[in-house]
Amino acid sequence: MYADDETVRRILQDTGDTWAVVGLSGNRARAAYGVAEVLKRFGKRVVPVHPKAEPVHGEQGYASLADIPFPVDVVDVFVNSELAGGVADEAVAAGAKAVWFQLGVIDEEAYERTREAGLAMVMDRCPAIEIPRLGLRR
Repeated sequence: MYADDETVRRILQDTGDTWAVVGLSGNRARAAYGVAEVLKRFGKRVVPVHPKAEPVHGEQGYASLADIPFPVDVVDVFVNSELAGGVADEAVAAGAKAVWFQLGVIDEEAYERTREAGLAMVMDRCPAIEIPRLGLRR
């Protein structure tokens, strides 16, 4: 278990409304696309981060976290576990308040580094599942 309900609730409700979603592209068949829709309905600003830097859900995309010209509260990670640790380190460097690794994305060393840097972190969970499970409303 890589996050208790209190941490999940705090990230979703209290950590801020600007979420960078790493791995989000215009591909509607990908999980990131649907989860980003859920986050938007929940009141979050969803910023796509993908090498194509294409707009998604009406928001300009960026090729990397470092390219985003405004503060990001939460970094939601939809890349494979081998790349996720580097993204977590970029999130720390970018001044994010929390990192969220999606279902199946696990890097225990990155989890420890990120927590040691003072960020809240959730790993191997999905906000589209957690929002209704916890009965959260906006």
